[in-house]
Amino acid sequence: MPRSHPLYRQLARVWRLSGRWLPNGWLDAIRQLILFAGAYYLYRLVRGFVDGEAGLAFENARTLVGVERSLGLFFEPSLQAWARGQSWILTWANWMYVNSHFVITTTFLIWLYIARNYAYYYVRNMFVVSMMLALAGYLVYPTAPPRFLPEWGFTDTVSNFVGEGASNTAGALYNPFAAVPNMHVAFALMIAVPGFFLVKNKFIKAFWVVYPFLITFVVMATANHFWMDAALGALTAAASACAASLAFARARPEAWAWRTT
Repeated sequence: MPRSHPLYRQLARVWRLSGRWLPNGWLDAIRQLILFAGAYYLYRLVRGFVDGEAGLAFENARTLVGVERSLGLFFEPSLQAWARGQSWILTWANWMYVNSHFVITTTFLIWLYIARNYAYYYVRNMFVVSMMLALAGYLVYPTAPPRFLPEWGFTDTVSNFVGEGASNTAGALYNPFAAVPNMHVAFALMIAVPGFFLVKNKFIKAFWVVYPFLITFVVMATANHFWMDAALGALTAAASACAASLAFARARPEAWAWRTT
């Protein structure tokens, strides 16, 4: 279609006008979308490989149980038993486990890109590094979640909540043998800490303070992770922040450094 064609001019005009509410226009927004979509499909490819490591994944899960028991900190069965006795808490936890990535994390990233674009690229780099670290963890140490260990008193509450078929396809990070590291906690930290510093409303700040703790409770109450998985997720978030600060930010400080204004 030649540029002089009326339809081309009209489409170009719509493109320009619709891109005005985006900080860097549609091309940059599409580039960011492709980046996250690429990470998602890479995760799916790795999941296909890890799914074949069921025996090793169960062995590694039982090793974690042994470590926690030796430390006297194997409290997850009691925690889930308590949550099962509070139906509204368990319903909330199941919903949060399935939806928090897509409702809270995605909403925050969209808000960050549009309203605090100067901080977006630092957070984006943290996410990219964390997903690469997670993929390495899934390959090196595939681990079955507690919900696959009923002999220890665990119940698969998420499958009971959404159905077994839906639970196994609930999203990029709902991987049968991807318990280590726990990316629910990693993602929660990587949005909560920037969110705390970037918002002004004291009630929203308070929410970001408690959000990682809520997610940590959610992943254990639903028997999808041990507390050690959550701790390793927190370490993944910390390592990603270090990489974003010490590597990416130094490479392009004008674009990738952390800033609040």
